[in-house]
Amino acid sequence: MEGRRIGTIALVGLAALAGCGGGERQDANEPEGDFPVELVDATFPAKQQLAQKSDLVITVRNPGKKTIPNIAVTVDGFDFRKDEPDLADPERPQFIINGVPREIGGFPESQEAAPGGCTTAYVNTWACGPLKAGKQRSFRWNVTAVVAGPYKVDYRVAAGLTGKASATGPDGGPAPRGTFRGTVSNTVPKARVADDGKTVVTETP
Repeated sequence: MEGRRIGTIALVGLAALAGCGGGERQDANEPEGDFPVELVDATFPAKQQLAQKSDLVITVRNPGKKTIPNIAVTVDGFDFRKDEPDLADPERPQFIINGVPREIGGFPESQEAAPGGCTTAYVNTWACGPLKAGKQRSFRWNVTAVVAGPYKVDYRVAAGLTGKASATGPDGGPAPRGTFRGTVSNTVPKARVADDGKTVVTETP
């Protein structure tokens, strides 16, 4: 099982906000102002099992007349804090983002099953660039539960990375945000190989 652990926000300076791969900074020439954002849908299974893969999907729409400079979503709660004095790092993953096989330049690579091309220097924030008026964008993460117990995952939507562009609700109120709550069961799904000898079939006990 390949994946990446997500922790708390790591601010590494505005100069590094370009994310992986170089190129123009994601905060370059970010305009100031308020930009309305509508939350179209937000889903994440409330009941999950250890080693079960699931999708967290957040879909937003631009209901305004101006292009949103850099539509972004921050997700907190893939990790939890374990308060034990002997731990060097108290942050522990409850969900990891799965890896997806890719071929880049003819070589096999593994990338995150997270919003593609939206990586930032903030470890739990994804920014997917401009969102034109009337258009919508879905952010999707494919994750695996690795620790049993109750979970709480918070999300919030932004219109940019620097604070110059401020997201609001469609009516001018607070920017869209929300919380997923649920439980990860310690029952591990059963897996078997299908008749073709290749496909792995997961069965819920």
